[in-house]
This record gives sequence, structure tokens and C-alpha cells, in this order.
Amino acid sequence: MARITSVRGRLLYNSRGSKTIEIDVISDNTHLGRVCAPSGASVGKHEAVSFPDNRPEKSLEIINANEKKFVGLDPSNLKLIHDTIRTIDSTANYSKIGGSVAFALTIASIDSAAKSLRIPIFKLLSNDMELRFPFPLGNILGGGAHAGPGTPDIQEILVCATGSKTIREAIEFNLTIHKEVGKILAKKDPSFTNGRGDEGGWAPKLKNDEALETCARACEQLGFTLGKEVSLGVDFASSTQWNEKEKKYIYDRAGLENTPEEQIEFASDIIKKYKLAYAEDAVHEEAFDDMAVLAKKFPNVLITGDDLLVTNTEILKRATKVKACNAAILKVNQAGSLYDALEFAKEATKNNIKIITSHRSGESVDSHISHIGIATKSKMLKVGVVGGERIAKLNELLRISEYDLIRGMAEI
Repeated sequence: MARITSVRGRLLYNSRGSKTIEIDVISDNTHLGRVCAPSGASVGKHEAVSFPDNRPEKSLEIINANEKKFVGLDPSNLKLIHDTIRTIDSTANYSKIGGSVAFALTIASIDSAAKSLRIPIFKLLSNDMELRFPFPLGNILGGGAHAGPGTPDIQEILVCATGSKTIREAIEFNLTIHKEVGKILAKKDPSFTNGRGDEGGWAPKLKNDEALETCARACEQLGFTLGKEVSLGVDFASSTQWNEKEKKYIYDRAGLENTPEEQIEFASDIIKKYKLAYAEDAVHEEAFDDMAVLAKKFPNVLITGDDLLVTNTEILKRATKVKACNAAILKVNQAGSLYDALEFAKEATKNNIKIITSHRSGESVDSHISHIGIATKSKMLKVGVVGGERIAKLNELLRISEYDLIRGMAEI
């Protein structure tokens, strides 16, 4: 059994050029586990705090001062490592040490443990013999908090090759459609600069309906039938439009204001018109009952909670009682530690809520979430389409396919 022999943190930068923290965990003086923490732009108010006082330097000071508490621990014992972190920070949202430390330390530990055992991370996290590849879900056109002024209010228009039989085919289809969207945009506007948002989706100056039509057209021009070989998805990120004072969703770029009832119809019309397989945060993060209306109305669509749930097991239990969603985003750093996130995944699976493991808009080139997506039996892996930090996750799925341990694609 391996034992942790050192823990070390350092300040690095994520894909947005913002400071973050990376942690090395070495076991038996040999096996290096290394993880760099991501961060989000669209952040739920109930998720773990990334850094105390928004200062990565403070997190670094705390973890380096407490290194000895982790020396001697079994790096594969996530609960023990989680509990040890909790002796330093017992706050509900990791406001003292920072959720980014909990994220990086627990995943780096598992990385080190897997290397000591000479097995892939997904196999250490799950011994299930029926593991499958999640379908890559990628942002092909972006707006909202992930892109600049003039882009659509809708934060992400996504593509998923729901008809693919292999992971390589699923990745190829997503890449091809992303390229086709770029060609359509360039033809439509010769002055288009090929600008992209945080996650690699094109960031054109378009209204919501024009953006959706462009993505649908790209699929059709390539000979795909929406809802068959490929499907579109939308991350509405509706909390960014919600005005609590006016009790309305205000779409500044589109000049649109929706009451809660109108928002349900707005989302419903998009789901139906574009045959969406996936709809995320179609209402704001406190609107559990409104989300339940959509989940009941579209039982065959992944009505997904992200800001609604923030990978929080207690909030998930509340959502389950009112049947607020049939799918849930799993972002480890929303929860804090990997142990927290896996407990969330267990609760979701127990209640037949499908899991979508996700990246963040501010990412690193680490690929650990590809393993976490497989181990949690996620239906989709939301990791973008292009950009080095996004491709890293997709390439890892292809490497994993060489193990011949995964039995095809997930059943959505």
C-alpha cells in the first residue's frame, strides 16, 4: 500500500490567464500525482469558494503550512484525505482553505495512487466491469458570460454525436460540425474575426435565434439529421439573465424580458424546434418548481441542473423531492473535494438522475475529468471541442480506448 511522502503547492495560470493553484502529491517518494485547479465564469452562489478572499496565494500558504498532516496517508483513501482537509477547514463551502485546494489535493492523491498501482484512474475509482464512454458534449457557439458584447445571450450552443458507436467517431463529428459552423459564419460575415469564447465555441455577433439556426444548418449541411446522428444542446445559464428585483429574465442583447412563465415557454420552444437532447439551467438557480415543469414536459431530454445543483448533495436531495431535473452536472470543484463529488454522483445514480461530468470555462490541460466521467457512468462529458485545454480531455478518452476495458458508448 502506497503512502504519501510529500505534498507541494504552487501558483500557476488557467486558460483565461487567471491565477490558480496546482498541487503535487508524491507517494513512496516516487509516484507523482499533479493537478491544476480550474475555475468557472458562470458561478452558482451555493458552490464551493475557489479561494479564500479570492486569493490563491492564501490557499497556497495554508496547504504548504499543513503538508505534514497528509504525509503517511494512503493516497487512494479519498475519505481519509477529505476528512483531513476538513480538520483544516470545516466551513460548508471551503471558504477557509479554498475549494480549489480540496479539488487539486484529492485528485492529485488519486492520480498518485493509480500510478503506484499501475492502473488507470477510472479503474481505481470504479471496479465496475460495465463502464462505457460518455458522449463528448462540446460548445460550438458561445455567448453570455463566456464571450464578448454582441454575442448571443444564450451562453452555449452545444453539439453531441448521439448516434455515434465509437468514441473516436463521436469526437470527429463534433470537430467537423464546429469547423462547419466557422465556415458558415465566415461566409455570412466576411469581417468575422474567427473569435472564440472561453471554451472554444465561435463568438459571433448574432442574436439567439440566428445562432441556433446557424448551428442547425451546419449539422444539416454535413448530412446529419438532428436528433439522430447528432443532437444540439443549450446551456441557457439563466441565472445570468434573472433579475431578482423585477422577477424577470432580462436578455439585454436580444432586447427580451421574460416572466417565469414566459421563460418556460421560451426554453420549451427552443427544445422542440431544434430537437435538443440537452437543456441546462433553462431557469434560474432557485427555480426548482419551474425546472420540474420542464423535466415533466420533456422526459426524453436531459433537463440538466448546474447552477441549480452546484454538485451539492443536499441541494440534489431537495431537487429530487420535486423532480426538478432528470440530469445533473458534476463539476468537482463546485463540490470541493473529489470525495464530495463522488458522493453527489452516488446520490444522483440512486435517484435515476443522469450525470454529465463537466469542465470549467477557466481550465488547465489536465485530463483527469475524462477518467472521472467514465468512473461515475456519466452519460456525457462536457469538455468543449477545440483549444488545448479542451482537446486534452478528448485525447485522453482516445488513449483510454486502447485499454480495451470500456464497453462502447453510454446509453442516453
